[in-house]
Amino acid sequence: MQPAARLDHLPDCRLSYLPGFLEPPRAEALFRHLLETVPWRQDAITLFGKTYPQPRLTALYGDAGKPYSYSGITMHPLPLTPALQELRAAVEGVCGQRFSTVLLNLYRDGRDSNGWHADNEPELGPDPVIASLSLGAPRAFHLKHRELKDQRLKWVLEPGSLLLMAGGTQRHWLHQVPKTRRPVGPRINLTFREILEKGA
Repeated sequence: MQPAARLDHLPDCRLSYLPGFLEPPRAEALFRHLLETVPWRQDAITLFGKTYPQPRLTALYGDAGKPYSYSGITMHPLPLTPALQELRAAVEGVCGQRFSTVLLNLYRDGRDSNGWHADNEPELGPDPVIASLSLGAPRAFHLKHRELKDQRLKWVLEPGSLLLMAGGTQRHWLHQVPKTRRPVGPRINLTFREILEKGA
């Protein structure tokens, strides 16, 4: 498993990786609960002027009145369930950061992916803190610096792990969950974020 210490040496970002944030039995139970109860949707996404179905399923939960927009999609949050409220409180306790919203992604198999991007939408503010919780099958995660071409990192996000991206990460780095031809099971990723009020 990728040790957190290696993340400390990357420039222009602040990253922490907590591989045992959730114990395996709780992580597995939460994965099954979300897989079966979340009203998953597949939106059309627009990238570089082209529109096509997102290669994953999504859902948005959070505080009322705080929609989230990216790549031509605007999502309005569902009310946080008791399970997600409890999980948000636990993540906030580790991060020392309030989160209004959690975006869930379901990667059904290795064909589902999330291409190179940054979580840099205006409603997140200039240097957002993003807390990313992984459940289900392990998947590869890649980072690359926007300008320093030799600065890249690849590792595997394990179930029950929490990745914290803060500081200038979203300004200076891109990240992705690439496709894979290897047989892999479904994975759920929960990304906690704070949606700022307009004009804040």
